[in-house]
Amino acid sequence: MIVVCGNMVQDVLVRAVNEPLAWGASTIVEAIAQHMGGNGSNTSYTIGKLGAPVALMSLAGRDAAAESVIARLQGANVDTTMVKRVAAPTSAAASLVGSDGRRALLYQLGASAEAFDKPLRLPGSATHFHLAAVYRMRDLRTAAPEFMRAAKEAGLTTSADTQWDHEREWFPVLAPSLPYTDLLFVNEDEGRELTGLTEPSAIALALRDAGAQEVVVKLGAKGCFASTSEGDFYSPARCVEVVDTTGAGDCFVGGYLAGLFHGKPHREAAKLANYVGSLSVGRLGATEGLADIGRIDIDQSI
Repeated sequence: MIVVCGNMVQDVLVRAVNEPLAWGASTIVEAIAQHMGGNGSNTSYTIGKLGAPVALMSLAGRDAAAESVIARLQGANVDTTMVKRVAAPTSAAASLVGSDGRRALLYQLGASAEAFDKPLRLPGSATHFHLAAVYRMRDLRTAAPEFMRAAKEAGLTTSADTQWDHEREWFPVLAPSLPYTDLLFVNEDEGRELTGLTEPSAIALALRDAGAQEVVVKLGAKGCFASTSEGDFYSPARCVEVVDTTGAGDCFVGGYLAGLFHGKPHREAAKLANYVGSLSVGRLGATEGLADIGRIDIDQSI
């Protein structure tokens, strides 16, 4: 089983927002919709849809938003028994999406500002621990190294996805987790902030030198660059019409981890991840494009 630790979010998406908002006036848009969001939710949902056993470890409020997200996760066979309910409201985000798919995000921490139970307790069936948002959940900024170390000591393989650091502390927060990280995911912008470098191969090398065993740099429309025990390589993205990039990186990671779980080598896991990412950006909402994906897509996409 893959255990994903990350946030649960209720997303409100608005499309298309191309001009500065007119304060004090109304702006007509194509769509306003509520969807499941959050790094933990999106990644675990993708893993579940691809037929790998997965549990989500997260924090959520005792509210309707949490019930909605949990129901969608359970529909993808995600085990939600590790979701801790707290008094704070479930995290929420408003995503303003342009006609080119890019988005501006407004985020309310809510439950994501609360603390996880400690020490880390993992199911006996767990084989891999994935930290879906090193920076996004307040408690993980300090608890991440403890959780990653505990997972390694329990015999699990590990991975982490950094996400953007709004507090701009970057490397000092991530560094203590790297010695316990088998596979690290970053995007180009995050990699630049962490290392001061711009070339994907140089970013990956610097992060491996800092302790991560393997590194995947997400390149958006260009696919990804991977530096792994199987070698270094680029994997191109599929050419698709982009509607909304919200959560595409989370889904990419879910596809990659599901591929590895099913025994695929890194090159094939990267192809699957790019395929899943292309499905995500084709619909409004992080996981709406994955609704009909299934276990069979693992082989068909490669």
